[in-house]
Amino acid sequence: MVASESCALDAVGASFVRDVEPGEVVVFEPSGVRSIREHCGECKPSLCVFEYIYFARPDSVIDGASVHEARVRAGEFLAIKQPADADIVIGVPDSGLDAAVGYARQSGIPYGIGFIKNRYIGRTFISPGQKSREDKVRIKLNPIASVVRGKRVVLIDDSIVRGTTSKRIVNLLRDAGATEVHFRVTAPPFLNPCYYGTDIDSRENLIACRHTIPEIAEIIGVDSLGYLAQEDVHCLADSSACGGYCDACFSGKSAPSPGLSTKKAKGGLRNEKLFRIL
Repeated sequence: MVASESCALDAVGASFVRDVEPGEVVVFEPSGVRSIREHCGECKPSLCVFEYIYFARPDSVIDGASVHEARVRAGEFLAIKQPADADIVIGVPDSGLDAAVGYARQSGIPYGIGFIKNRYIGRTFISPGQKSREDKVRIKLNPIASVVRGKRVVLIDDSIVRGTTSKRIVNLLRDAGATEVHFRVTAPPFLNPCYYGTDIDSRENLIACRHTIPEIAEIIGVDSLGYLAQEDVHCLADSSACGGYCDACFSGKSAPSPGLSTKKAKGGLRNEKLFRIL
């Protein structure tokens, strides 16, 4: 059995053997399993670091590193470098929860469950169209008013892309009675398109490309805003066996091939190329 995440193996009672290596082809035959590695020369690993920040489930292990622990570390880094004077720390389900635990542990501010998530709504990050994303956020998350009412809240989420979803979440807390909202993000600002991992097609849709951090804070309606430092991104999964990470959406380094323009990526070329790679 093979799976994209180790949690899928756990779900069916399979035992984890090893990770498939970069460039490796694993062949299942009646006679057994064999591996092909020589067809593409030396492959330099460059895992999308957003797997640890958002994409993967927290109960998965990627290249020997726990996703849950990586997110907890992100919260700890934020508590050290982006402190806040607050009464409670809450996370946006699901990817913000582990980081909220880390922030609370490091800062000494109590952790609380501030939102209940509707389990029948998919990920709003990848929903097509702004109206669809806003509608799903509205019915996906419901704040627990008794937890946040009259409190200064540290709100932890994995990223801010367009800013509209974050603004809606902050408004939910305000309506529930939170007196202050201090937003902390477990990723650096998104500054570059990505056609492979995070699938951001242009800088036009990135709020951090058009506004400063204080301006973003004002737009989404928070009392303070802090991002994970760029230098901490590669320290999230320090026990990982992976030799390198792609953080081009934050840093601009190791960016996708210039042959894939934004215009082409909006059409069918992006998916066609991705399927050939897979």
